Amino acid sequence: MLQQAPRPADAPAGPAARGTRALALAGIAVVSFAALLALAWMSVATLMLIFAGALLGVFLDGLTRGLGHLLPLPRGLRLTIASLAVAAAALGFIAFGGATIAQQGRDLGQTIRQQSGTVTGWLKAHGVDLPLLNALEGHDAPDQGGSHPDSSDQGSGQNPDKTGSDKTGSDKGGSDKAEPKAGAREDAARGQKSGGLGGLASGVLGSPSSLLSDAGSVLGPAATVIFGLFDALGNALVIVFLGAAFAADPGSYRDGILRFVPPRHRPRGAKVLDGMGETLRHWLFGQLITMTVIFLCVWGGLWLLGIGGSLILGLQAGLLAFVPTIGPLVAGLVIVLASLASGWSALLGAIGVYLAVQTLESYGLTPFIQKRALDIPPATIFAGQLLLGVLFGLWGIALALPLLAVIKVLLEQLYVEETLGEEAD
Repeated sequence: MLQQAPRPADAPAGPAARGTRALALAGIAVVSFAALLALAWMSVATLMLIFAGALLGVFLDGLTRGLGHLLPLPRGLRLTIASLAVAAAALGFIAFGGATIAQQGRDLGQTIRQQSGTVTGWLKAHGVDLPLLNALEGHDAPDQGGSHPDSSDQGSGQNPDKTGSDKTGSDKGGSDKAEPKAGAREDAARGQKSGGLGGLASGVLGSPSSLLSDAGSVLGPAATVIFGLFDALGNALVIVFLGAAFAADPGSYRDGILRFVPPRHRPRGAKVLDGMGETLRHWLFGQLITMTVIFLCVWGGLWLLGIGGSLILGLQAGLLAFVPTIGPLVAGLVIVLASLASGWSALLGAIGVYLAVQTLESYGLTPFIQKRALDIPPATIFAGQLLLGVLFGLWGIALALPLLAVIKVLLEQLYVEETLGEEAD
């Protein structure tokens, strides 16, 4: 009987074995990709927080590079000078204008609530109902509704004891109804995690809603303000730390990313990373110039018209210019509501000032400054903003333009040039 000779260990595998191995690798890749998507979805706010820190790092790195053309100093010293200059400018603005901004902010909130009530009444009289204005108008509704708690008891001839028992029963029923809502919040807390220190606390404590509920029962409404302030300051510190770390040694992070790229693709990967950094630097400095011009023009125009709160109105218009499409609309709505208290002539003047500023921004500043950095049609920006808002929430709306800039570089470098072999515009 003939016996088959054993196959050498280094002999190539047959077609069936190669197909099985390829199928297994494809399955592992699909599962890994799905796991990464799930992880990104669960920690989307944290990823946006890291991206915001990277933007700050790009800004500080750009200032450091700019100082290098003026001062022949080591990079570390130039970065220190740039960081101290930014911190001094921010602290100086807060020190000299903080009290005015805070007072104008309080006055602006009261004015908007009053004028939104006027606008809501006029719209309801004409058959139009806007939930946003209703929410602004009814912000203090519980206090107004509960200002005379004894009027119903005095008007009705009910027995006080019976009334007290009814109130006790209603309180019990209300507490029974509140317990499922708290449980629902705890169940929701086990799903998508928030970013920053809130996400860290969620991961460590397991159920932060119970902690906040207990703190709220002890501290009352102040607990919400305290924890909200803690979360905001914590996120700001995270962004500042990440920005400083990225700007201190950007080359190490660039080289670290390239180590995960196959050697034959590393030149293309380096070009992609350098292109993203250059695009973000040009866009960010151009956007800061645009925001500053809008702030100064709106502030000066409203101040000349004699509209109260012109500083805070100009500041919010400049800050909201960072958010494309939606930001200017919100800023314009706030200016219109705030100027209603000064009369129709002031309202028309404020609308004229803001339209003139937006025309300058749309047809003068943005095409001239941002042409090199981010040349994307407005409809594409708005569509991308809607998509990113659905995927990433408020972070996606606020960071839509820099995210689109990164996506644009990736498509041009990896698809247009690498795959299609064409020259990118």
